[in-house]
Amino acid sequence: MEDIVVFSGSAHRELAANICRCARVDLSPVGISRFSNDCLQAQLLVNVRQRDVYIVQPLVPPTQDHLMELLLMVQAAKSASAAQVTAVIPHYSYARSDKKDASRISVGGRLVADLLVTAGVDRVLTMQLHSPQVQAFFSVPVDQLTALGVIADHYRGACEDAVVVSPDFGNAKSASNFARLLGLPVAAGSKRRLGDDRVVIDMVVGDVEGRHCIVLDDEIATGGSIIELTRKLKEQGARSASVACTHGLFAGRAAERLRAEEFISEVVTTDTVPAPADWPGLTVLSIAPMFAEAIDRIHRGRSISKMFDGVDPAYAPPKDQSKLF
Repeated sequence: MEDIVVFSGSAHRELAANICRCARVDLSPVGISRFSNDCLQAQLLVNVRQRDVYIVQPLVPPTQDHLMELLLMVQAAKSASAAQVTAVIPHYSYARSDKKDASRISVGGRLVADLLVTAGVDRVLTMQLHSPQVQAFFSVPVDQLTALGVIADHYRGACEDAVVVSPDFGNAKSASNFARLLGLPVAAGSKRRLGDDRVVIDMVVGDVEGRHCIVLDDEIATGGSIIELTRKLKEQGARSASVACTHGLFAGRAAERLRAEEFISEVVTTDTVPAPADWPGLTVLSIAPMFAEAIDRIHRGRSISKMFDGVDPAYAPPKDQSKLF
């Protein structure tokens, strides 16, 4: 791995350090400075000429600053003759802006993809995009990882009389794969979104009465959907709920609101984004080993999809169709 150089912006240095520890490489220094006119500047402080460069930076608040840091670091690496530059973006927040669902509205997911490619990115490594079609916004390869296996390992063996619940039908496929890993039934909420932080859960499709519910979502921002769903689960006779997600953003008062819900016995997330400092009861699962393995596989030209064989068919290698006939 001596030809690999890993840098981190200021978004989540702890995750970058953990990835480097698992990959047995050093986290190389980078200087981020801000001029008096508020412009940012990035300087890579080690040689990257003809080396394989990985820049770790989830897009978390302040999102625009962290995005600009990433673009500047990519451009700096490319102009310093790096052989390949991979943007490691554990949380690609602009994936939520993936379509024109109102007149004269921007599609940020596509714009940010274009910005990264223009800056010089050769490849993107990310995890659990909110909208899978965002991969097609990029004109460079995108490797998407999934935390379903890591989260399933946390619950395995402690799931008697439980049911996996998706907050909406859009996430039902992931919830079904998660339920398959645990050998559990699945249910889903019927959700209507009234605004960024306002939702209504009309009903829950599936049998939850007398069961412990494992609520699975890809990300939790304000927590509005989760709280509405758990209250509906309680109305329909569920015993308790454990909440799990890949990206625990917990924006605004989300952490406070979730802690106040006695029906929720546990909240589980991964470290794709920094965890709230004032929530010691939050369970945080590390995905650093997975990113370290993915970086090693990219560097050596090996398959990423092999990592998820038996975990999620959407991420696993394609089956040999000739054997079906």
